[in-house]
Amino acid sequence: MKVSLILTTFNSAANLSGTLKSIEEQDYPDIEVVIKDGGSTDGTLKLIRSFEKRSRFPVRFTSSPDTGIYDAMNQGYALSTGDVIVFFNDLFTSKSSVSKIMNLLASADAEDVAGAHADLVYAEGERIVRYWHMGPQKPLFTGWMPGHPTLFLKRRIYETYGLYDTSLRISADYEYIVRFLKDKKNRLVYLPETIIRMYYGGTSNQTFGSYVTSFMEGTRGLIKNGVRPAFLISCFRTVRVLLQFVRKRRP
Repeated sequence: MKVSLILTTFNSAANLSGTLKSIEEQDYPDIEVVIKDGGSTDGTLKLIRSFEKRSRFPVRFTSSPDTGIYDAMNQGYALSTGDVIVFFNDLFTSKSSVSKIMNLLASADAEDVAGAHADLVYAEGERIVRYWHMGPQKPLFTGWMPGHPTLFLKRRIYETYGLYDTSLRISADYEYIVRFLKDKKNRLVYLPETIIRMYYGGTSNQTFGSYVTSFMEGTRGLIKNGVRPAFLISCFRTVRVLLQFVRKRRP
């Protein structure tokens, strides 16, 4: 199965070279790299064009305005051709990260398997700030949610359930997860390994206000999808997220 690694960039030169190097080192052979840039004015475009020329993987690239991260993700998806979709802007923890999760998907090839997920860590330089370990799939009402950066979703999910809700600023990824899991027709298989080292400081974890917005938007997403009691589920989800800061798991 072909994997589309979709990157969304905007003045991302500081971290992008590491991300592209991490992709190029992967031992999984069937990868396409899709890059949706928002019109960068730093060195991002130069890095992308250089990578496009030398990468052993096919690269699809465009630079044009967008209205934010989720609009960029939707535009990136439209460029992709892979059987499995991954939104990726960070670092893989090993050269076999993609292979491991794709092998798991292949071994769990059943009609109800929507994709796979794993663990991740958030890091500032060499310092681990936060661990994301939600474990195997649990009911949504427990506040469980997989780490979106680790999601390897089959293309049929996007073809069936549509794309990300751009009216949400921070939690469109969570709303999307709720959307395709709420009816219990889809299942995610779990790889109990840390496969991604995420740059800390993303949209949803920058400030206390970001957490409040995430809580409110997540509750809105639950209500939109008819999942109740939405406020209580959001409380459970917040507790699960906060516990990630104190859990001591080695990557």
